[in-house]
Amino acid sequence: MYVEQLYTNCLAEAAYYIESEGEAAIIDPLRETEPYVGLAAERGARIKYVFETHFHADFVSGHIDLSRQVGAPIIYGPGATTEYDVHNAHDGEEFKLGNVTIRVLHTPGHTPESACYLLLDESGREHALFSGDTLFVGDVGRPDLLDGTMSSETLAGMMYDSLRTKVMTLPDNVILYPAHGPGSACGKNIGKETVSTIGEQKRFNYALQKMTREEFIKKITDGIQPPPAYFFEDARINKEGYDPIDKVIEANSKPLTPGALREEVKNGAVILDTRPADVFEKGFVPGSVNIGLNGQFAVWVGTLIEISDRLVLVTDPGKEGETILRLARVGYENVAGYLEGGAQGYDQKLDTVHSVDEGGVIPEIEKGATVLDVRKPNEWNASHLEGASFLPLSEFPKNLSGLDKDAPYIVHCGGGYRSMTAISIMKNHGFTDLINVYGGFKTLEKAGLPTESEPVVM
Repeated sequence: MYVEQLYTNCLAEAAYYIESEGEAAIIDPLRETEPYVGLAAERGARIKYVFETHFHADFVSGHIDLSRQVGAPIIYGPGATTEYDVHNAHDGEEFKLGNVTIRVLHTPGHTPESACYLLLDESGREHALFSGDTLFVGDVGRPDLLDGTMSSETLAGMMYDSLRTKVMTLPDNVILYPAHGPGSACGKNIGKETVSTIGEQKRFNYALQKMTREEFIKKITDGIQPPPAYFFEDARINKEGYDPIDKVIEANSKPLTPGALREEVKNGAVILDTRPADVFEKGFVPGSVNIGLNGQFAVWVGTLIEISDRLVLVTDPGKEGETILRLARVGYENVAGYLEGGAQGYDQKLDTVHSVDEGGVIPEIEKGATVLDVRKPNEWNASHLEGASFLPLSEFPKNLSGLDKDAPYIVHCGGGYRSMTAISIMKNHGFTDLINVYGGFKTLEKAGLPTESEPVVM
């Protein structure tokens, strides 16, 4: 028996490869098929099944392309209605894979069709649980993603039953393999690890502690941040199907002259610059939004850009294909093309951003600049600069109206990635006096500026 977690940081997503006696199964594959087909070929195995834990909302799964390519059936849990052929497994149904067995555990709660897959080893012992979005390390899946067709409270009640009758009854030594890790918007505050055990979660996961159904429902529905708007579109795509990824990449991979880029922008296209922040700041096409490939790219694209928007890309040379693929992973397929030659190929004046380190922060504050913190609420609550203003990047640009466009702002996040994205958006909304902080909040602390832990309401 062989199990491998294939983790993708920019989506905080884990797919899984399971193999026994030359037969393999894939759980929750990403849009591209090569990692799974390549791994099976490298190991001399045949992919026999493609399992889906639920209709994913945060990415477009690769199940359809993979099934088509390798001839393996797509397995969903009970009640999954699709517009393509799948096998709807019943609760407790088992699938043989070489000398091991995969048992379906129907665990509604995150969604009605959610299922976990229990791996039984060669001796029939419970070995690992592939929990999808039912159970994470330190958290559980959010119950509010059905867009009004079922209430959060109803789904949370289902989750209570699923956890206590299907998951918590498993032996403590069963390995837990969740579908997501830290940074995913599929949970409230997922832990740092991507693997755990059932026993560890029984001890430390807040949702698995002793409580009534009513207490559980309140705990998991309280404090959930609104989901990115693209979640509902991706869930629809995963139910209805999509074009093959090769065709999407081909259609989106068009080199554009500077003039052609400007014409697309004139017609409403958004310029997405995917270079690292410290490269972007030195020169970028005016009007660009910077979301670097070197961070949680797909998550922030899905949070800040409408999925229906037409995009034109500015990338590091050679990164065009990677950018287009990573956009397609979350359903962003309306790409007009990319600027040929990158930012250096642009034929008009480039814009820039001024950044400061710990030595430059205090002089700017003394000149009257307001510190703007764009981190997440939990980061702000843990510690923030005294007197700082707070506006999470996830709330851009809709809440920028509360800021003064004529005032100077020093913008920071945790490390410098999100602050550059924030500044690029602010520039597009008329803010002109903006300074980025290298190294983010740690730099402010190094500068000796006073901090506090109480939330401050703007």
